[in-house]
Amino acid sequence: MAISLRRTEKLSAELRTAIELGSGERVLSWAREEATGTTVVATNHRLYAVDAAGTRTLARPWHEVDGGTWSPELTQLTVTWVDGSRPSQWVLGATSLLPETLRERVQASVVLAQRIELGPRRWAKAVLRQDLGSGDLVEQVVLGRGVRADDTEMTARTDATLAYLREQVGR
Repeated sequence: MAISLRRTEKLSAELRTAIELGSGERVLSWAREEATGTTVVATNHRLYAVDAAGTRTLARPWHEVDGGTWSPELTQLTVTWVDGSRPSQWVLGATSLLPETLRERVQASVVLAQRIELGPRRWAKAVLRQDLGSGDLVEQVVLGRGVRADDTEMTARTDATLAYLREQVGR
């Protein structure tokens, strides 16, 4: 017997209105957190969350997502952000396609990336990513634990690495 993980239920008109899909934007997958009623929606351009009252509480483009982890035991999706803000977490159920969609969209947004070793257990990452909605390239520096943004060595090395990455894509 074949099992399909495709969601047969369509995203409601109320939820589509709450997330305000942009031009060319389409829903790829979604899931509802049973405990809170929050609906998490992945589109080709962004990740959204809408609370049980129908208020959009999250609307972030994929290039702002640093990564995500899926706990099959807890059926919990945790999303981390490039800017270091507090991770978002949702318990979505075992049949959710959101973990796969998140992985695919984050990977699609990465154009080039290079890890920079700064010493024992110190690192930074220079990344060129694409805003999947506009097509614009975005430069990012992601700092490892304990690396300070005002570290002059780190700044010099990440600036040089970003210049190299720009050169690689003809910018």
